[in-house]
Amino acid sequence: MSNQNKPAYGGQAVVEGVMFGGKHHYVTAIRRNDNSIDYFHLPRKNQPVLSKLKKIPFLRGIVAIIEASANGSKHLNFATERFEVDPENDEKMLAEKQNDSKLTMWLGIAAVGVLSFFFGKVIFTLLPVFLAEFFRPLISSDFGQILLEGAFKLVLLLAYIYAISFTPLIRRVFQYHGAEHKVINTYENDLELTVENVQSQSRLHYRCGSSFILFTVIVGVFVYTLVPTDPLWLRIVNRLALIPVVLGISFEVLQITNKVRELPVLRYLGYPGLWLQLLTTKEPTNDQVEVAIASFNELIRMEKETETSTEQIV
Repeated sequence: MSNQNKPAYGGQAVVEGVMFGGKHHYVTAIRRNDNSIDYFHLPRKNQPVLSKLKKIPFLRGIVAIIEASANGSKHLNFATERFEVDPENDEKMLAEKQNDSKLTMWLGIAAVGVLSFFFGKVIFTLLPVFLAEFFRPLISSDFGQILLEGAFKLVLLLAYIYAISFTPLIRRVFQYHGAEHKVINTYENDLELTVENVQSQSRLHYRCGSSFILFTVIVGVFVYTLVPTDPLWLRIVNRLALIPVVLGISFEVLQITNKVRELPVLRYLGYPGLWLQLLTTKEPTNDQVEVAIASFNELIRMEKETETSTEQIV
């Protein structure tokens, strides 16, 4: 089966584990402190309105980001709550949670995930504006200010990722991020999902969210040339108003670079995103690869069961 005909599975690294998403399900596998592997399953709900919005270019990127942030936060919450808890205490932990409203808890987690993303995006968008404005006496032209703003944004992004990569917890998350990519690459190259085969694959992938973040910086430079940079209050309003536009275009750019990655010249369009992944992914250990494989295999199993049940009903 060619890559074009294969289902496009996505993933996300979590604390001590990996989440994979398919057409019908999301599955997270984490390594517990007793060395066992635990799973978290979340069905992908069929929402007709969102399904229609996902078919509209540029708008579909915004919908995908909101959905990914909401679902991803639930899996992150599962991982952070469980990875250090002794499995013998699971029943006690679940009993304590029953006192809380399940609906309120899940809505809260999803909302926090979405708000955290957009709050971070606002800070990441506005801070470079103030830094560039500080140098206006030296660089006063609109185009010069936009380039300076983009440069500050890129430096801040790289510095932030580089700094947090030294913390033990984030370094392990980056290793699981690498394991996630390796598993997807193994699957897309029609290889058996063994630790040896997975470890032989690249830890980089064209569809990665890290690439998307970098594309927002590049796309922003071009979009901002359409609006003035002075006065400062108008520049701030423009930047905030254009966040959805930049995100929507960046998502389309990411999709295009993935589609043309096999073409000799056009494949280089995705290289900037791959270079950033050299920071956001690390080479995983065999134990971490085992968790990623377990997560992906569990997702495939559940996807097949759902497809089979659907065919029997029809």
